This record gives sequence, C-alpha cells and structure tokens, in this order.
Amino acid sequence: MIAWELLGEARTPEGTQMTLMRRGHEYMILADGKDLMSNNMKGSEEELARIGFARAKDIEEARVLVGGLGMGFTLRAALDFMPNDATIVVSELMPIVVEWNKGLLAPLTDHAVADKRTEIVQGDVKALLKKSVGGFDAIVLDVDNGPTAFTQASNSGLYDNAGLAMIRAALKPHGVVAVWSAWDDRKFEHRLRHHGFEPETVHVRARLKQGGRRHTIFVGRLPLPSPRKKA
Repeated sequence: MIAWELLGEARTPEGTQMTLMRRGHEYMILADGKDLMSNNMKGSEEELARIGFARAKDIEEARVLVGGLGMGFTLRAALDFMPNDATIVVSELMPIVVEWNKGLLAPLTDHAVADKRTEIVQGDVKALLKKSVGGFDAIVLDVDNGPTAFTQASNSGLYDNAGLAMIRAALKPHGVVAVWSAWDDRKFEHRLRHHGFEPETVHVRARLKQGGRRHTIFVGRLPLPSPRKKA
C-alpha cells in the first residue's frame, strides 16, 4: 500500500488547514482533514464548465469567470471548450493554490494557468464581482462545497440573496451562472428564481459515466430577449 505524501499546506484567512497530498498518481486537496477535491474525481468540475459556458461559447470575445481555481480542472475544461478569442478570468482566494497549479499540479491540466487566455485574480471572488458590473458573459462557481460552505464560513455570503444580486449585476443581459455543489439545496433553487434566473438542477457523477459520488450543478440563466415580431 502506497502511503500518502504531504506536498504542501496553508491556512485560509479563517484558519482552515488546507493540505495537498499525493499517493502514487493520485493528488488530493483536503480542508481540515476532509477531502475537498481529487484528480480521480474531476468529472463534475469539468461538466460545470461545459454547462455554465454553453451559451457564452458562441459569443465573440466572450469574457467568463471561474470562481475557485481548485486543482484547475474547471479551468482546463473551460479552455478546451471556449474559442481562442475568449478570456477566462479565475478568482482564487488562496495564493498557495495558485502556486500549486503553477508547479506541482500543472502537468495534470496541461499547464492551464499558463494559457494566454487565462487571467488569474488572487483574492475573494466577492470583491471581484462587486467591481465587475456587467463584466461577464457567464460565471461558474466552484467555491467551497457549494451553497452549504464548510471550508470558509464567509463563502456562504456568495450564495445568499445579497450574493445572488451581486452575481446577477456582474452578468451581461444574456448571462448564465452555474454553481458546483456537493449536495442538493431547494432553497438555493428558489433563490435563483427569485433573482430573475431560469433555474435548472443537474446531477452528475464525479467520474461521469464511470460513476463516483453524485454531485449537483445549479444553473441560473437570465432570460433571452423575445424575438421582435414583424410589423
């Protein structure tokens, strides 16, 4: 049995211990000892980008946001999915996570953070959203474990009424938001509808067709304008 090897660790501003571990070809990031993400369970993160950016894919020079870098799999999927003239902005709170993606984890995503279309913004995604009114064609959020946060308690403010109002303001009129979650959350679905989104809940496996845990992607689409009738 191959033992786990500690590759790096750091604390979040609220004191949660983040650790990067490796066992053979498997990498895992843990929060206070609880597994947060793994390169063996990346399917739902990749699906998050495909679902969230489906509408933006056909927009010329689209500008989209990935909230939460993690191990870089959502970013990698976005780069593979979006055209060459797109810009993928990534907001990541923890500097160490950016360092891991530039170094130890870089080969897992074919050096996604180094892609010319990638723009890394280090800091709280809420601060970026507040100053980006009408700035994004689509937003995908893989921050903490979804609307029920446990890594950083303040992350819950991203998904409450004030957070959704901020997200809507940061989107263009045709915008879409997609949120990764470890669990279902009926209240969050209702909250999306309350803020003018057309909500959809998608369930995907961590390894997609190969199985694994079942994860949830909440999708909120702003209504497209109705076509004008001919006079």
